Amino acid sequence: MTGPDWRYDRYDPAREPLVEALCTLGNGRFATRGSAPECPAGATHYPGTYLAGCYDRRTSDIAGERIENEDLVNLPNWTLLRYRCLPVDAPPGPWLTPGSARHCTVRLDPRTGVLTRYLFFEDAQGRGLRVCHLRLVHMGDPDLAAQRTLFRAYGWRGAVEVESVLDGAVTNSGVARYRHLEGRHLTEHQAGFRPDGVAWLACRTADPGIRIALAVRTKTVPERPARETVTDTGTVQTYRLPVRPRRTATVVKTLALRSSLDRPVADPVAAACDEAAGAPALPRLLATHEVAWARLWEQGELAVPGEAGRILRLHLFHLLQTLSPHTADLDTGVPARGLHGEAYRGHIFWDELFVLPYLGLHFPEVARSLLMYRYRRLPAARAAARREGRRGARYPWQSASSGREETQTLHLNPRSGRWLPDHSHLQGHVGSAIAHNVWRYAETTGDRGFLYSAGAEMLLEIARYWSGAATFDPALGRYRLTGVVGPDEYHDAYPDAATPGIDDNAYTNATAAWVLARGLDLLGELPAARRAELSGSLHLDDEELSRWDELSRRLYLPFHQGVISQFAGYGDLAELDWARYRDRYGDIRRLDRILEAEGDTVNRYQASKQADALMLGHLFRPSELSALFARLGYRLDDAVWRATVDHYLRRSSHGSTLSSLVHGWLLTRGTGPDAWEYCREALLGDIADLQGGTTGEGIHLGAMAGTVDLVERGLTGLEAGPEGLRVAPVALREIPRFAFTCCVGGHRGVRLRVLPGRLAVRVPASSRDPLPVVLPGDRRRTVAPGEERWFRL
Repeated sequence: MTGPDWRYDRYDPAREPLVEALCTLGNGRFATRGSAPECPAGATHYPGTYLAGCYDRRTSDIAGERIENEDLVNLPNWTLLRYRCLPVDAPPGPWLTPGSARHCTVRLDPRTGVLTRYLFFEDAQGRGLRVCHLRLVHMGDPDLAAQRTLFRAYGWRGAVEVESVLDGAVTNSGVARYRHLEGRHLTEHQAGFRPDGVAWLACRTADPGIRIALAVRTKTVPERPARETVTDTGTVQTYRLPVRPRRTATVVKTLALRSSLDRPVADPVAAACDEAAGAPALPRLLATHEVAWARLWEQGELAVPGEAGRILRLHLFHLLQTLSPHTADLDTGVPARGLHGEAYRGHIFWDELFVLPYLGLHFPEVARSLLMYRYRRLPAARAAARREGRRGARYPWQSASSGREETQTLHLNPRSGRWLPDHSHLQGHVGSAIAHNVWRYAETTGDRGFLYSAGAEMLLEIARYWSGAATFDPALGRYRLTGVVGPDEYHDAYPDAATPGIDDNAYTNATAAWVLARGLDLLGELPAARRAELSGSLHLDDEELSRWDELSRRLYLPFHQGVISQFAGYGDLAELDWARYRDRYGDIRRLDRILEAEGDTVNRYQASKQADALMLGHLFRPSELSALFARLGYRLDDAVWRATVDHYLRRSSHGSTLSSLVHGWLLTRGTGPDAWEYCREALLGDIADLQGGTTGEGIHLGAMAGTVDLVERGLTGLEAGPEGLRVAPVALREIPRFAFTCCVGGHRGVRLRVLPGRLAVRVPASSRDPLPVVLPGDRRRTVAPGEERWFRL
């Protein structure tokens, strides 16, 4: 791979899942994996098209239990295009695939959102065929996509027989460990052709019955009539296109995708067919698509030189095509694996914690929309709290369409082949992440209207849940949160315990205390009328608020050996022989699976999957974190924090792509000597598939967005708030200079340029007011509209 584009210059079946995921194209509404058009789903290739928010619930029989799962649905394959050569002087050739090509190159251009494949075939008689596929998922019109295929013959003449297929016989089978589960989500297939040649395919999901329609207009040059065939699950249009040397034959498929999720409501089949028939020709589609991407990059780009910048551009590309401005019109959250595959079943976790900081700085309307996804599911979160006998809102660890808990009850260990209980639904800290996102979004954008309305309801109800969940321990003289699971999913119980959960996870308790304190702050700043309205609708009284204040000062935080304990009793666990396991297995990222296959459990050891207690240093700057601990009655100075960081750095297997990201952030901000090692691993996580085959199942959106945020906020120390723009840059030798444009409060298009020892801030002339800037040492400056000022650091 060289240059600004991403290229794969040879066909490797083992690498195809990775290529397909990293070459996915999308527009924020739907995405199509970068699979070869010639190949249906099989052992090597996995075509997939995913519509944001399109989930389906099915029941499976696993290990003697009936298990429900809600999945992001793999939609019919619109890209399928089969072809073979029909020489005039020889029998028909075989159907061609990349595996039979002499040369195969895949090229993704993140600047324009265009994917091209170049293939060259040659038979034993020297007859050659060059094929070029071009694909786009239109960033301007979120209903459209297109694929153009060019054929050119070398050393022969005759025809190319082409089958343009709409294939509805697809299932969700892209993740090997899920193939025991029911994966048939599409039913009631209907298909046909309109008189104008548009092929259409309609179906619906099994539950709740979302209607889906795909319509494809196929054009050929030279123009030839098609033989049209309707199958049980799709359509086939067959063409014979004459070819000879120095002449090119062309097939263009233009897709329109509609569903009953669309607003305004319309008949999906009629809408898709009309849109496909009326879509512009490919040159016009390509031009408007590239213009839309150019506008997106202008608002969202981060300019970093060198290889790091090239990787960051790819990460941003996948973020922007998963969550584009079109997303602001949808009712959808942040899918942890993008719209790129079926891992995690397309569910929404806490990954927005790593995604929303970037969106708040560049696309605040999209960030607000993603928070509204959570607000619309506040009733479900309240119902979940009531089922626990508590008030407030208890958000699920995994969410999908309705906001109910979608975390699986069993999961498969591929090493042992055993289905095991899954207790990750105990990660109630997702509620604190949502509250944190609400508060930081409002601070960054200045959107107090959101904070005082939907944001206030969410934050206050999450605070109320934590208030009800805490219990007083007279022996400690403090309040505790028991039976939880922290970000480190390895520890879901104490050794030999009969019930799941651990007690007083430091991250969970500290963030709960933060939420309670922010709830009180918010009530204090609300306009009197709004405070009275909320207090009445939520039935808040002085007694309850007094309890919030007490809890925000007296939640228990465990320590051992002078460092923050990940949870109560963590310091009593056995030490793991890390060298033994690394020598034996090499890659021990999934240490939990290794130990379970040996009949052991990671619950016995001081070994973490990912940053847990250290996540506090990612969410809060040092002064904030010290103040939070001080409010709780604990001292957290630099020495204790450095010792805590060192303690857990040596005890993490980095079984999550988020782990190296968080450790890289901490070491960068703390000028740790190994900072780049972790930053580099975060950058390479997906493109090098460091987790061992997981990228092909879908990219890790939180980790990708987090690397961008690491540069924009981590290296600059950037904080946007009521006092303006606060910066405290740190030096990272491997990324000495960079620039980006962001939105700060009411200012749009603020440009920052960071160079060694210097910082430039430019405010666009369109801004109404000067921008306050707070530099290291609390030096306060202002930058006037239309002005660029340089500052020494």
